Amino acid sequence: MKKLLITGAAGALGRAMRPRLAGLAETLRFSDIGAMEPAGPNEECIRCDLGDAAAVHDLVAGCDGIIHLGGVSVEDKFSKILHANLLGLYNLYEAARAHGQPRILFASSNHTVGFYRQDEHIDATAPMRPDGLYGVSKCFGEHLARMYFEKFGQETALVRIGSCLEKPSNHRMLSSWMSYNDFKLLIECVFRAPMLGCPVVWGVSNNDSRWWDNSHAAYLGWKPQDNAEIYRAELDAALGKPDPKAALHVYQGGNFVNDPIFEED
Repeated sequence: MKKLLITGAAGALGRAMRPRLAGLAETLRFSDIGAMEPAGPNEECIRCDLGDAAAVHDLVAGCDGIIHLGGVSVEDKFSKILHANLLGLYNLYEAARAHGQPRILFASSNHTVGFYRQDEHIDATAPMRPDGLYGVSKCFGEHLARMYFEKFGQETALVRIGSCLEKPSNHRMLSSWMSYNDFKLLIECVFRAPMLGCPVVWGVSNNDSRWWDNSHAAYLGWKPQDNAEIYRAELDAALGKPDPKAALHVYQGGNFVNDPIFEED
């Protein structure tokens, strides 16, 4: 690719992936509503509110691919989720439609299925069971992407990210964790595939206790290398044995199932 856009570049995941994506395109265009590190060689940094349609239109211009990490990433007031995750995503897809339909990797979430129990194993055909308004916004995003694919041929990988961190921080993540290296490998596969379509891909490493079946997306050639199991003893020593009745260890969405509907000001 000549130019790859990464939204949400000031967020934790965007910051972690920035140095790992250096060789993926001739120019990397990073964007966020907040401040970012200054642009380095072969980088561009552009502040942009996803809710501003004109700004998003200009942001997407000239890009061959998009990694969309931007938006609200936790449960929050609906007005904030609406602006960034619904309106912002619509603006992004309209901008992509106007600029040659660059391939998109959409950072969806495991919270689209958060009310499944951790003793259930599911694949991409399982009905959505969102655990909050954030999860609902990702359901909307997946359906929006599917409509643009069916109507216009816009290709998108719908990556339901589990817990993408340097290492797991609780026992739930022994199943949901995706390493930064495995995410990088997935990104490479998404933009290298001759034909992508609009698949749901579970964003999870090769963990012994994972809940999600990725066999439907095997054609992408992604083979995650890391396994959260190596952290089990460390977590046992730091946290003790998990409470089997706690939401964190009952539901795939963990504590998100207990979040309230946050009242507007």
